[in-house]
Amino acid sequence: EELNGVGNLMDFLDEPFPDVGTYEDFHTIDWLREKSRDTDRHRKITSKSKESIWEFIKSLLDAWSGWLVMLLIGLLSGTLAGVIDLAVDWMTDLKEGVCLSALWYSHEQCCWTSNETTFADRDKCPQWQKWAELMTGYTEGAGVYLLNYFLYVLWALFFSFLAVSLVRVFAPYACGSGIPEIKTILSGFIIRGYLGKWTLLIKTVTLVLAVSSGLSLGKEGPLVHVACCCGNLFCSLFSKYSKNEGKRREVSYYFPLKTLWRSFFAALVAAFTLRSINPFGNNRLVLFYVEYHTPWYMAELVPFILLGVFGGLWGTLFIRCNIAWCRRRKTTRLGKYPVLEVIAVTGITAVLAFPNPYTRRSTSELISELFNDCGALESSQLCDYINNPNMSRSVDDIPDRPAGPGVYSALWQLTLALVFKIVITIFTFGMKIPSGLFIPSMAVGAIAGRIVGIAVEQMAYHHHDWIIFKNWCRPGADCVTPGLYAMVGAAACLGGVTRMTVSLVVIMFELTGGLEYIVPLMAAAVTSKWVADAFGKEGIYEAHIQLNGYPYLDQDEFTHRTLATDVMRPRRNEPPLAVLTQDSTTVEDVETLIKDTDYNGFPVVVSHESERLIGFVQRRDLILNIKNARQKQDGVVSNSVVYFTEDAPQIPASNPQPLKLRRILNLSPFTVTDHTPMETVVDIFRKLGLRQCLVTRSGRLLGIITKKDVLRHMAQMMNQDPESIMFN
Repeated sequence: EELNGVGNLMDFLDEPFPDVGTYEDFHTIDWLREKSRDTDRHRKITSKSKESIWEFIKSLLDAWSGWLVMLLIGLLSGTLAGVIDLAVDWMTDLKEGVCLSALWYSHEQCCWTSNETTFADRDKCPQWQKWAELMTGYTEGAGVYLLNYFLYVLWALFFSFLAVSLVRVFAPYACGSGIPEIKTILSGFIIRGYLGKWTLLIKTVTLVLAVSSGLSLGKEGPLVHVACCCGNLFCSLFSKYSKNEGKRREVSYYFPLKTLWRSFFAALVAAFTLRSINPFGNNRLVLFYVEYHTPWYMAELVPFILLGVFGGLWGTLFIRCNIAWCRRRKTTRLGKYPVLEVIAVTGITAVLAFPNPYTRRSTSELISELFNDCGALESSQLCDYINNPNMSRSVDDIPDRPAGPGVYSALWQLTLALVFKIVITIFTFGMKIPSGLFIPSMAVGAIAGRIVGIAVEQMAYHHHDWIIFKNWCRPGADCVTPGLYAMVGAAACLGGVTRMTVSLVVIMFELTGGLEYIVPLMAAAVTSKWVADAFGKEGIYEAHIQLNGYPYLDQDEFTHRTLATDVMRPRRNEPPLAVLTQDSTTVEDVETLIKDTDYNGFPVVVSHESERLIGFVQRRDLILNIKNARQKQDGVVSNSVVYFTEDAPQIPASNPQPLKLRRILNLSPFTVTDHTPMETVVDIFRKLGLRQCLVTRSGRLLGIITKKDVLRHMAQMMNQDPESIMFN
């Protein structure tokens, strides 16, 4: 290649300017361009591998780097998940007391190791002492209760204050669930620092603090963000991924089979690591392992579907109220005081949660108890049934029994807990601390499900001669399992909030191991989605994406009959499209165009008169090339001609050295005609992950449609504010 002033672009751009071909913050990547660059890279490696043994080894290392990244992600994600689980258990119990034999033991671990623990009082042992007992020596009395109450609230406030302060000072992106942003990033959006090392470290630490503070939030959503940070960390070690934004994101619009295998491998490694750590102490991988001893019956589908309706209504209520509150936070002075907001919500949560034993404990423990079947050895208040003294049955097959006073008081407490959880979760999700939604949503559903389950169980016991119970519930039989209703309710509420169906049922299997209850879970999940969709199509994560104005194209059908010409820019009464010509624009003209506009790129045409399209050039590449050429190439000045053709234009010898930028020109930009239906354009943007597409008629350039234009048009068609879409 010639290097007499024009030069080979990559020869002088590779060394000092690693940013060529990269994107600015809060911009969308060009998927087609990234795919093309990766194909070129792969072709180059393949051809070089035949030259020598060393190049062949390098090609093998390149091929295996994907599997190595997956192995590392699996190991780190699994380790962090296990450490977070253990730390949360310990710090949650620290609010109530301390283990004297080993300070780092949680309440459960402390009493496991004790020799004085009895089965009936397995949560009581001399090694575990509540704070008031440790300070005063007394175990009962009003003063002891108040001191424990005060210290519980104090610990909760300390944990949440520490969490919000760390997020605010060190990693502002570590707040929230992370799933709306992850979905947007995977769709091709750039948010620099969102998956960085600091975000990973601070999110891991503050997630433990936030969950331990007793706030109505979970850790499952933020764990997705943590795992993505792990992925980004290891991707940066390999140039194959670090230099190609599309390659890093091979899981969204473009999901090749090899990515499925690699995801499976990463999940396998993470599961193996988690199993080695054994955070749940039961040698199982699932969080809420269940084992029910009776099947479900067809008549029970009626209450299961009713729970689905409840889940859909709760999902709709939660999304509308939470989005209204978050919008208020963004638009009023409330958003200026994130620390005070977290402290206030934590204070209210802790003060209201302590008196009720079902809200005082961690939400995971509460769900676990609600899912449990009442065996002969259960000491829970929910299992306080009146036993028949003549009963002689195996331990696993206990017949339905009348509820005792413990069950009735538990029902009152659960009803209060349900109202409390419904209200407080609305204000908690979206604060400036890590906050997941899976566990609070499941808790709401599990409480409602358990209440319904106990009601159905008591009806079946007292009215077994009714026609609905006659066929399947004989006296003295174990007919109804209230724990199953809790599980179905949890799935319904989670489905109502997130609008997941298939993946939700799979997640419920993973959490509980209850594979035989697929039909009840599917019935509830589908019903909750139908009910919630009747009030609005978007789930909580899509609603937050829309609230933040991120450029995310969801999978909903676009059914309006508009054309590309209705959406393209420039519109009537707008200045003409900013373009470059192939061989008559000067460096000064290009610099002026860049200075006066903020477009991501510019179409290149033959001339202003013909407007026949040649290609498209990225703004960032232009800036870097001109800057580099001025530094490295002699004779490139303001009135040097920039040309995108293969051969230099005929210019007088007295004119300054021209600048060739053919290499950065995309000669095959995506184009549509002005009469292409917008339904097709939306589909193209969604499936190909386009950043922009040019509109032509008979090869003549008419305008441009960007992803932002598409999203604004869709918002307009749905009677929403198009200006809410803020980013390109």
